[in-house]
Amino acid sequence: MQPAIQIAYFVAAFLFIIGLRQMSSPVSAGRGIVWAGIGMLVATLVTFGWPDLGNYTLMTAAIFIGGILAWFTGKRVQMTGMPQMIALYNGMGGGAAACIGALELLHAEQHGHVVLALAAAGGLIGSVSFSGSLIAFAKLQGLINKSFIYSGQHFINAALMGVAVFLGVWFAWGDVPGHLLIAFFVIVLLLGVLMTLPIGGADMPVVISLYNALTGLAVGFEGFVLNNAAMIIAGTVVGAAGTMLTQLMAKAMNRSLANVLFSGFGAQQETGDDVEGQMKPIEANDAAVMMAYSQKVIIVPGYGMAVAQAQHKIWEFVQLLEERGVEVRFAIHPVAGRMPGHMNVLLAEAGVPYDKIFDLEEVNSDFPQSDVALVIGANDVVNPDARTNKASPIYGMPILDADRAATCIVIKRGQGKGFSGIQNKLFFADNTKMLYGDGQQVCANLVQGIKQLG
Repeated sequence: MQPAIQIAYFVAAFLFIIGLRQMSSPVSAGRGIVWAGIGMLVATLVTFGWPDLGNYTLMTAAIFIGGILAWFTGKRVQMTGMPQMIALYNGMGGGAAACIGALELLHAEQHGHVVLALAAAGGLIGSVSFSGSLIAFAKLQGLINKSFIYSGQHFINAALMGVAVFLGVWFAWGDVPGHLLIAFFVIVLLLGVLMTLPIGGADMPVVISLYNALTGLAVGFEGFVLNNAAMIIAGTVVGAAGTMLTQLMAKAMNRSLANVLFSGFGAQQETGDDVEGQMKPIEANDAAVMMAYSQKVIIVPGYGMAVAQAQHKIWEFVQLLEERGVEVRFAIHPVAGRMPGHMNVLLAEAGVPYDKIFDLEEVNSDFPQSDVALVIGANDVVNPDARTNKASPIYGMPILDADRAATCIVIKRGQGKGFSGIQNKLFFADNTKMLYGDGQQVCANLVQGIKQLG
């Protein structure tokens, strides 16, 4: 029986890899999710055939309750809530891996030193991912509205990590007292909380990606502990993919991962950022006329578009522009939104064809030849200070060159700063017009404005 189960696990892992590969493109992402789901179903069902397995009633009840909750929340979640849901589900994965580690450490007499070390490592990483992801969820959900920076935070975090590693090494030698095991998990759960509390909202996409990688790594470690090929392969693939994505996103912000985790970027409002010039408002009708008689328009969406749920209206406006012969494209920054690929998902939901969506490297050279760059809800990713102001916290971060279009129109609720608290020089540029209001309502006004032209 066991060889058949192991073969089924390999088949499941192969389906996970196919699914992950297809998720690399928006065109095939839907099929990728289906393939990965089938792999998970195969791995779950075949586990019931494992020899000497018990607790069938508890496992079935847990799968039924978890499945119902996941289906219910998945159907109801708004697109603006996707980052929170991903953070929450990712945390559950880390927590599950930590529970496996805890249970195996409780039966230390049945394992060798290597297995115990892996169980402790998976428990440590999974617990940090669990509690850190919950804090990330609370921040994204608005349950925690501020970042907490305190004196000596790096020393405290390093001390907690040192104690946790020491206890993990202790456990690997086969001595796992109950009170030290409890202390171990309390420490690592606290470490995840303290690591995440100081991180600002602008860095949340990188943090979510990092915790996703940690969860994959923890699952891989616990797969070795359970001798489960599906967990080993799937966890390793997720861990590797999440690590690469984290590095790419940190690179897109021109910052190191350590800087993202420990600098408290965006946690405090910046001061002393005087900017010359003033913001110049424009009415929606005037903006609609300007774009209707343009030849090339590039739209730069950001998290504000997601909050306003304006993706459908902006797509309706784009279609009207194209009917008038205007060439329109969407420019996506790698860290736009609150999770990797956030803008791509929103635009796909609205029905925007994939061939109209371009990454930073593909579209940046086209801004100088564009008549209008329409920025909706984006902020730091179009701030020219990243190119020119060495004193700016975002100096060196690659940005979308919206300021180099003939005219830049910015849709924004008000004159305040963004999540990072950094003043945006673009808003004060001579060629920038500010179109104030709720993103969805402004886009509806743009649609009406262009329809009135006939």
